[in-house]
Amino acid sequence: MTDVLITNQASVFGILMMVLGGVFYTAHSDNPICRKFYKYVPALLLCYFIPSLLNTFGIIDGSDSTLYYVASRFLLPMALVLLTLNLDLKAIASLGPKAIVMFLAGTMGIVIGAPIALLATSAVFPELIGNNGPEAVWRGMTTLAGSWIGGGANQTAMKEIYEVGNGIFSSMIAVDVLVANAWMAVLLTMAPRAKEWDAKMGADTTALTALREKMSKWQEENEVIPSLTNIMVILAVGFGAMGISHMGSDILAPFFKANFPELKRYSLHSGFFWLIVIATTLGVLLSFTKARNLAACGASKIGSAGIYVLVAAIGMHMDISAVVDAPVYFLLGGVWMLVHAAIMLITARLIKAPLFYMAVGSQANVGGAASAPVVAAAFHPALAPVGVLLAVLGYVLGTYMAWFCGQILQTLAA
Repeated sequence: MTDVLITNQASVFGILMMVLGGVFYTAHSDNPICRKFYKYVPALLLCYFIPSLLNTFGIIDGSDSTLYYVASRFLLPMALVLLTLNLDLKAIASLGPKAIVMFLAGTMGIVIGAPIALLATSAVFPELIGNNGPEAVWRGMTTLAGSWIGGGANQTAMKEIYEVGNGIFSSMIAVDVLVANAWMAVLLTMAPRAKEWDAKMGADTTALTALREKMSKWQEENEVIPSLTNIMVILAVGFGAMGISHMGSDILAPFFKANFPELKRYSLHSGFFWLIVIATTLGVLLSFTKARNLAACGASKIGSAGIYVLVAAIGMHMDISAVVDAPVYFLLGGVWMLVHAAIMLITARLIKAPLFYMAVGSQANVGGAASAPVVAAAFHPALAPVGVLLAVLGYVLGTYMAWFCGQILQTLAA
C-alpha cells in the first residue's frame, strides 16, 4: 500500500498497544461519560474496530502480515497454555451438572447452527454454496465457529487450518464482533431480571448461592500480587510450551503429509493445526501439576493480554467496506446466533436452569475468556471466575469442535 501514512511495523505495533491501553483505561475509568459509553459499547468491539478503522482510512498498513504472524505463531500458543493452566475439573464439576449441560448446549448450538444457517440463508442466496476456494463462505464460517466456541485464539486457528481467504475472513470478523456483542448485550440486560427468571422457571439457586460464597472465599485466599520471579516463571512456562509446540508441529505435519496424504482433508497436514493442538494439550496436562498455581499469580491475565494483541492484529486486517458490500453475511450470522439462542433457551427451560448458568454458559462459548467473566460479574462480582473457568473449557473444546463443525460445513458446501 503506497498511500498508507504509517508502514513501519514497529510503529504500528506501538499504535496498537496504545489503542488497547486506551480502551482498557477508559473502560475501567470512573468518569461518568466513559461509564455511560461502555454501558452500550463493549470494550472488545473497540479492540477490533479501532485498528480496522485505522486500516480502512489508510493510517496503518494492514496488508503487512508481520505482526499477525508474530501474534498467531508466538503469542497465541503461549496464551493457550496460560489460559488452560487453571483448568480445574473438580471446580467445574462443583458448578453442578446443569452448568455443564448449559455450556455444552451452547457448544452444540454453534455446531448445529452453522449448517442450519448456511442452508437457510443459501435458500435465498444460492451463491453462498458451491465455492470451495479460499474465499468460500463455509471456510469463513469455520472462523466464526472457532470464535463462538472458544474465542479469538480458536478463530485464528481455524483461519490457518482451513486456509481462509483474507476477504471472507474480514467480513466474518465484522459479523463476529457485531452479532456476538449484540447477543452479549441481550444477556447483560437480562442479568438484573435473574430472580424473576429463576422464579418463573422454578430453578433451584441453592447451589449457585453456595458457589458464590465459595468463589468469594477462593479469591480472598489465593489471589496474590505477582513478583518479578512469578512473571518470569509464567513467561518461561508459556513461551517454553510454545517452543515445544513448534518442535512437535515441525515433526508431525511433515510426517502425516509424507505417510498419510489422504488425511489432508482432516487438517493433519497443517503445521498450524498441530501447533494449536499441542499447545492446548500441554496446557491441560500442566493443569494437573504445580504449574496450575501460576494462575493465582496472573498467568491467565498475561495469556489474555496476548489474546488482545492478537485481536488487534486481526482487526488491523479488517476492511469495513467488505461488509457493506456483502450484508448477506450479517443475515447468515444472525440466523446462526438465533439457533444458538433458541437451543440455550429450550435447554434452560427443560432442565430448569438458573439464568446465570444459561447466560454464562452461552457467553463462555460465544465470547470466551474476554467476555464470559463480564457476564458472570453482571450477576455478582464474586462469580466472575466462574465465567473464566467455563471459558477455559471453551478454549480446550474450541479447536476440536470448531474443526468438526468445519468438516460438516465442507461436506455441506461441496
